[in-house]
Amino acid sequence: MVGFALWSLWWVWMAAAIGLAILEVLAPGFIFLGFAIGAAAVGILVLLSPSMGLPVLLLIFASLSLVAWAILRRLFRAPDGGVRIVHEDVNK
Repeated sequence: MVGFALWSLWWVWMAAAIGLAILEVLAPGFIFLGFAIGAAAVGILVLLSPSMGLPVLLLIFASLSLVAWAILRRLFRAPDGGVRIVHEDVNK
């Protein structure tokens, strides 16, 4: 098959999304979840329109990952932007 490339298969992007989501569970902090969302979105995009080139797919992946990360950071940040301070010992 001429022009066959692994990045042009939708399931490869979905497998990458699942792998990144698993990494997020192992290293929480919403670092890999934005990348997982971006990879899943690109996987759906490749499924619907498989004729895009690698540079376009990587640009879409980077853009969507950044947007997803920014939204996740805004939704799940600490209420006042700081850390939680415990004033009482729970083992009393």
